[in-house]
Amino acid sequence: MRKNLMMAAFAVLTAGAVAATPAMADKSIIVQSTTSTANSGLYDYLLPEFKKKSGITVNVVAVGTGQAIKNAKNCDGDVLLVHAKSAEEKFVGEGFGVKRFDLMYNDFVIVGPPSDPAGIAETSDVKAALKAIADKGATFASRGDDSGTHKKEKKLWKAAGVDPSKGSGKWYRETGSGMGATLNAGVGMGAYVMTDRATWIAYKNKGDYKIAVEGDKEMFNQYGVILINKDKCPSVKSDLGQEFVDWLLSAEGQNAIRSYKRDGQQLFFPNAAAADMKKAG
Repeated sequence: MRKNLMMAAFAVLTAGAVAATPAMADKSIIVQSTTSTANSGLYDYLLPEFKKKSGITVNVVAVGTGQAIKNAKNCDGDVLLVHAKSAEEKFVGEGFGVKRFDLMYNDFVIVGPPSDPAGIAETSDVKAALKAIADKGATFASRGDDSGTHKKEKKLWKAAGVDPSKGSGKWYRETGSGMGATLNAGVGMGAYVMTDRATWIAYKNKGDYKIAVEGDKEMFNQYGVILINKDKCPSVKSDLGQEFVDWLLSAEGQNAIRSYKRDGQQLFFPNAAAADMKKAG
């Protein structure tokens, strides 16, 4: 299973890499991660820097947070990098992860068509916006995939006093897909979509879509990083995985996250606690 995932992973390698020797090939890890970090292009930016410093190749399996956690529990990886804090804490509490660290954050936004059928444009009250979408029966495309984004969306619907499942197959459309694919589907059907801001900034097929809802503190989006526990998964490359976690939390790694921009906009904001940050080598 691990070998198959290695081959199928969304692998981001140092530019110009040549065929590795057996010893070099072994110096690699698998990171179970979210589609949002991959869709944003963050790994294309970070991983060559880490490879240059460490010689370690990082292979990223980009799936929804729920699936990433399941994969990690199946020992199909070395590091978990996702964005659903309660699920991450449960993962560690069950012994599958060594320790969870805050890594970076951004926020969620709701994007929609210029016709704005729910009349929610330029609002910062996400609960009122979702209620208006439901009341008007305006089409909303949900990932519906148990990802971190989907988990957050469900919490927001509940806070708004709305059960969107009652509109399933009508105004509420569940794609079962990643963030980029859900945005494609949403734009195609003229639906509202909740997305992380980083994916939206990097997304190319915006058409005439714009951000309709942003700025609500409830739309905060925290990412965490966890080394998978070797006690549960003997195949974990603990030393190499810990080196990657340490680098992400270090001043050097945090600065690399901070400096990643698209169209002049910063996509992620590093926030590793000072006590967790390692001195960059």
